[in-house]
Amino acid sequence: MPVATVLRRGALSIIDYRCDAGPSDTPFVEYHRTHSLSYVRKGSFGYRAGGRAFELVAGSLLVGYPGDEYVCTHDHVHGDECLSIHIAAEVGDELGRRSVWRTACVPPLPELMVLGELAQAAAGRESDMALDEAAALLVGRFINVVTGRTETRAGSTARDRRRAVETALWLDAHAHEPIDLDRAAREAGVSMFHFLRLFTRVLGVSPHQYLVRARLRHAARLLSEDHRSITDVALDVGFGDVSNFVRTFRRAAGVSPRRFRQAARGDRKILQDRLLAR
Repeated sequence: MPVATVLRRGALSIIDYRCDAGPSDTPFVEYHRTHSLSYVRKGSFGYRAGGRAFELVAGSLLVGYPGDEYVCTHDHVHGDECLSIHIAAEVGDELGRRSVWRTACVPPLPELMVLGELAQAAAGRESDMALDEAAALLVGRFINVVTGRTETRAGSTARDRRRAVETALWLDAHAHEPIDLDRAAREAGVSMFHFLRLFTRVLGVSPHQYLVRARLRHAARLLSEDHRSITDVALDVGFGDVSNFVRTFRRAAGVSPRRFRQAARGDRKILQDRLLAR
């Protein structure tokens, strides 16, 4: 697995992981060495920890607690990419209770995804925001929202998990297109009613929620690193109505797309005041 340390500063390390494992590779037991928060920016993988099983797709967060063992699987797709924030034990314990760090997985949540994309842009030096500050914003927001999340429910079949993951990947790749529940269900090969149930059960969000959040995630990345207009960004990622995009983005990020772009270009106070205070 290609691994690159992007930043190592005091109690904070940020690592870029690019896993090339696939369905034919045998999974093995690993151990978390630190408190960690890994933002899945591409691909998918399974995660088994503490007797629970999760499927992570783009926009999800994997949460690690030092000493806990886990197994990653790639039953449905080949490879994944994550930006992983590692925090020294003493700092992690100060930031949140043990139960918070043993959440294991957070499904794609808009208020976390936009910050994940901002951190990714900072890691790629495509934003003027410092990477350690972007990472701190993501960790702080995670701590604030994680206790109110609805956990992904277990008990789905391997076939259902495959369908959900593969359709999520398809939704992510085609998010800029007009997509309704019927079209997504046809892509999964099941009725729309069964698809809605299985997708939500496996990934913790509905197909429409995932589609909108994929569009928000792509928009956050473009706003962080691109110079096209807000209107062009909205249309390019799949929002047919610019005013709806602005409202949806503001609801997710706590700031307008224009202010988010200003923050990505160096105005740290915007996100510090608006996001961490929510």
